Amino acid sequence: MRLLFDVTHPALVHLFRHAIDELDERGHDLLVTSRGKDVTLELLDAFDIPHVPVSRTGGSPLALAAEWAAREVRMARLARSFDPDVIVSQISPAAAHAAGLVGASCVLFTDSEAARFATRITRPFADVIWTPAGFATDLGPAHRRYDGFHELAYLHPERFDPDPTSLEAAGVDVDEPYSVVRFVSWDAHHDVGQRGFSRAAKRDLLRRLSDHGAVYLTCEGPLPDEFEEYRLPVAPEDVHDLLAYADLYVGDSQTMATEAALLGTPSVRSNSFAGADDMSNFRELESEYGLLVSTADERVAVDRAVDLLADPESADRWGRRRERLLADKVDVTDVVVDTVLAEGAEGSDGADGEDRVDGVGGVDTAESAEGVA
Repeated sequence: MRLLFDVTHPALVHLFRHAIDELDERGHDLLVTSRGKDVTLELLDAFDIPHVPVSRTGGSPLALAAEWAAREVRMARLARSFDPDVIVSQISPAAAHAAGLVGASCVLFTDSEAARFATRITRPFADVIWTPAGFATDLGPAHRRYDGFHELAYLHPERFDPDPTSLEAAGVDVDEPYSVVRFVSWDAHHDVGQRGFSRAAKRDLLRRLSDHGAVYLTCEGPLPDEFEEYRLPVAPEDVHDLLAYADLYVGDSQTMATEAALLGTPSVRSNSFAGADDMSNFRELESEYGLLVSTADERVAVDRAVDLLADPESADRWGRRRERLLADKVDVTDVVVDTVLAEGAEGSDGADGEDRVDGVGGVDTAESAEGVA
């Protein structure tokens, strides 16, 4: 079977990497296409996943549009050359359109109701669209739901066991208190008009967290000089080990907030998405399991973060809550692998969103990026 995975974001390296390894070990032919965004390419290299860089992320709306256009052309060429049976992505328009062009089955994953435009222009090409069970939008007859979160494809206990070795080699003492902080750039197409921590709030947060132990900061894009003393000391592929041993995570990132929560690390998230209309996965983590604190008010977020650090019982509470969540959820890599194999074997027959998929926990409902903006 010939399988193409389009990996356009660091989180997708993790979402698909165990499935890619498993399918490769089973003897299937794989092509991984990639995108130069944040540490995506570095992660693929670190996990020894061969890939073809197709584009680099644009730094402005105009550059992003130019990148999308170039990616559409290059993905079409690669798909024609490779002739895949199945193309897998997280609502990547170029990948979905390439699937339609070459007659491949199109398997999409999404967990963001906010990505409306990308969903709208990929959905007509999809044979299967997987979302977490609590996803608030009905995506039509191809829509299937699984009991879990995307991040459980790599943070489920069957897939991840934290190891302090690389942290200790980087100078991190896991027996001493420390916090992990992440700030993102807010330049994705679905982030237009959204915001995270202001510069003043970032300063205040880092200063106050420093009173309670070491602070390790990761930023999407260049790290401002004034925050250099907090620079993350570990390699990108080791960040989940760092999160697992941390006393606290706080930031305006979406993915890392979820990752910390699923690892049982007290997690505080602040950005303008938070509130009554927040995405379903964050509402579930906060309301159903108590693993996440989300607020649009950056001052409240800073205060809650400091309160959690000062509370000696918070780690035990989060640990118990995590165990309850894990009892309810599936290993999402199994969803990826079983769906890809089923679609490759059966062809593009579509999917009945009303059926549970046995074995995967579903529930009802080579060109370079050189020169590309």
